[in-house]
Amino acid sequence: MNESTFRPGRVLVTGGASGLGAAVVDAVLRAGGTPVVLDRDIRNVSAAKAFEVDVSDRAAVSEAVRQAAETLDGLDAVVTAAGIDRCGKLEDVDADEWERVIGVNLLGTVSVVRAALPYLKRSRGRVVTIASTLGKRALPEATAYCASKFAVVGFSHSLAAETGGEIGVTTMIPGGMKTRFFDDRAEQYKPQDDSRLNDPANVAQAILFVLSQPAGCEIREMLICHEEEGSWP
Repeated sequence: MNESTFRPGRVLVTGGASGLGAAVVDAVLRAGGTPVVLDRDIRNVSAAKAFEVDVSDRAAVSEAVRQAAETLDGLDAVVTAAGIDRCGKLEDVDADEWERVIGVNLLGTVSVVRAALPYLKRSRGRVVTIASTLGKRALPEATAYCASKFAVVGFSHSLAAETGGEIGVTTMIPGGMKTRFFDDRAEQYKPQDDSRLNDPANVAQAILFVLSQPAGCEIREMLICHEEEGSWP
């Protein structure tokens, strides 16, 4: 299948209202697909059908995925781009905030995939989970984020082994991107310049490449980053 004939189909994107998720929505639209967004703030989503949901709420996620799939009469792909961070030493980060990172980044990913599995199995679709270079390399004062992203890598690899021949599963591992992800951090945890941050549109195109693979061929893991990425290897 080449770029001129590939259509991504019905793609559910978590965190699709901003950042990487919004870039994926735009890329899907440009490729002739139909995106649907799950996000906790959908006020700025106008180009796609959107459902307001906190991905850390498993029951709400199940209902939102059901509604999204029914709206599109099924799903061909899921991209789990919703994610948060709470920086600081373990003893300095409030326990509830630390656990919320796990709730969104890991458990949110799991809940969305679990709810979408019946639809993806019917279409022999694909899941693209979004990990991070900090799912490969640990940094200090990032225990919550590293724990969540290392766990996403493990979950995704195990899911791929479990569902081989039924659905495709790819772990996408992006480096830092030029998004608003860093906005709510204390100054010492913000990038001092963005010259080594990747454009999220580049990552979105890589995700479309994953989705464009022919039947029987799967990209199990892809690491994509700026050429001068500082958090890898």
